[in-house]
Amino acid sequence: MKLQGSFTRFFPTSSPSETNNFPHGNLSFSAKSVEPNPVNASKLELNSPSTSVAKDSPLSGLEDVMMGYIFGKKKATEVAHSCKLDRYIRERANSTFVIDAFMNNALANLEYGVVWRHIVQKGDTLVDATCGNGHDTLAMVKMVADKSCRGHVYAMDIQKVALESTSSLLDVSLNSYEKGLVELSAICHSKMEEVVPKGVPVRLVAFNLGYLPCGDKATITKSETTLQALEAAKRILTPGGLISLVVYVGHPGGREEYEAVQAFASGLPVENWICCKLQMLNRSSAPILVLLLKR
Repeated sequence: MKLQGSFTRFFPTSSPSETNNFPHGNLSFSAKSVEPNPVNASKLELNSPSTSVAKDSPLSGLEDVMMGYIFGKKKATEVAHSCKLDRYIRERANSTFVIDAFMNNALANLEYGVVWRHIVQKGDTLVDATCGNGHDTLAMVKMVADKSCRGHVYAMDIQKVALESTSSLLDVSLNSYEKGLVELSAICHSKMEEVVPKGVPVRLVAFNLGYLPCGDKATITKSETTLQALEAAKRILTPGGLISLVVYVGHPGGREEYEAVQAFASGLPVENWICCKLQMLNRSSAPILVLLLKR
């Protein structure tokens, strides 16, 4: 490890009520309506079950349909008919803890437990643009590590405490070989092209936008540098790659940053990008998952 110094089809606006938690509520889906790219779509193993989703989870069996929808191969009605979430909640209506626990982890499960695993391959190069406490970085390393030694994860953050936290997590979670696949950099996400070698194809660029959990809430990502980072991510991403963002909106400046991300995504050409978001309809401060797939 190296240390350096609305799914509706895209984007509806919603204005729900506030909380940072995920008790059971409504989900909104958004995606541009486009014809699927037969070349890229054919590479996706949409019928392969993910080992990351438990059989009794409401995501079990849903992920293939959800991924097919995101990549233009399934209709919205097929997603609705396949969703077991309502039954899952009804069966556990007397267990608030179980419901809240599921909803609190829903975005993480969908992001790297379902979506990322349909994109990332062993040996890929990935970027964690805001490594924070290192959980995304760790998930990325596990996805790309293989005997070829070609996989690599570039993780960055402007806060020293974030890099220290990420480094500590990786130290206790990875073996020596896996640690060698990670490069940590103290740099702004807008300057990722200074870290990733020129010409290296990147399969995934991930962002968590907001402030560092358990950190200084006054230090937040800003719209201006985030837009610069998205432009950089767009340039280094290989066809078939993904820009994945979890945008936290419950803090001052968060909603404005989300609106900037939404405007950026809405402006991407439909022939080259498929753009989706997932958000709670009645929890205005819940984080929003935004997925930008390069065709």
